[in-house]
Amino acid sequence: MIAVVVVRDGQLPAGGAEAVAECHGRAVLVGSGLAAAIDELQGVAIDVVTVELGAFQPAAWAARLAPLLAAEPAIVLPGSPDGRDLAPRLAALLHRPLHAGATEVGSQRIDLARNGGRELHTVTPSEHFVATLQPGVRGVAPEPTLGAPAVRAHHDVPAAVHHHDRDATVLEVQPPDPATIDLSEAPRIVGGGAGLDGRERIAQLDRVATQLGASTGATRVITDRGWVPHERQIGTTGVVVNPQLYLAFGVSGAVQHTSGLGNPDHIISVNTDQHCPMMQLADLAIVADANETLDALEALLAGGAT
Repeated sequence: MIAVVVVRDGQLPAGGAEAVAECHGRAVLVGSGLAAAIDELQGVAIDVVTVELGAFQPAAWAARLAPLLAAEPAIVLPGSPDGRDLAPRLAALLHRPLHAGATEVGSQRIDLARNGGRELHTVTPSEHFVATLQPGVRGVAPEPTLGAPAVRAHHDVPAAVHHHDRDATVLEVQPPDPATIDLSEAPRIVGGGAGLDGRERIAQLDRVATQLGASTGATRVITDRGWVPHERQIGTTGVVVNPQLYLAFGVSGAVQHTSGLGNPDHIISVNTDQHCPMMQLADLAIVADANETLDALEALLAGGAT
């Protein structure tokens, strides 16, 4: 298998390193600023092909990449926005099935998340296929003993077909909005659990998250109550996340929830039960009522506290 990772100005997309790890270190990096992206793959990538193509144009890029990838039986892209744009175009040009939204990809088996993550379908793929791997589900642990990857640059890659300029046009790249960003890609998350005492706390959680530049998440208990939509549920039966910061209010930390947290750099937990699993995982555990703490934090933020 080989990973195809779209790079913009040296930045790996969400799930980029995971896709490379799933393909045992084999990757094609395409886009701009690829040297910087290679540095981010130290300890993960082994064999890397670089294709500098400038600004993102999925139709043109697919036409350029198809001849280069034709001999590869299995092609895996991260399920990032650019990966989801490029994958179906590659599959169409290479006349292969597309397995989108995979949680695990292998030559003999692919697991696919369906019905908003509430179902897991296992399929046996054909010899040749294209797949997208959901960011955050696999995780990746760089191997410090791995040396620098072998890098080969490809220039003047011929197009497989003429795309007749029928392509997406990028008008503007806007910074991510924490309120609408995919939870799996959110760098900061404020989460609410069963310790919240009413539906109105979700609106308060949203306000606090906005002040902190964070997205809002919740446990299954909260989604089962109908307070938040399923796409905001964190866990193995919801969305698998991997934020830099996770701030949990009234979250006890059931295994279904913590298994979907990835490996946050920092966890802050507010709970009256100092012995619950979420408090044991936290870098900072605050033994207090989550609702009262939310009130105090919102007041501080409204007063301009940082």
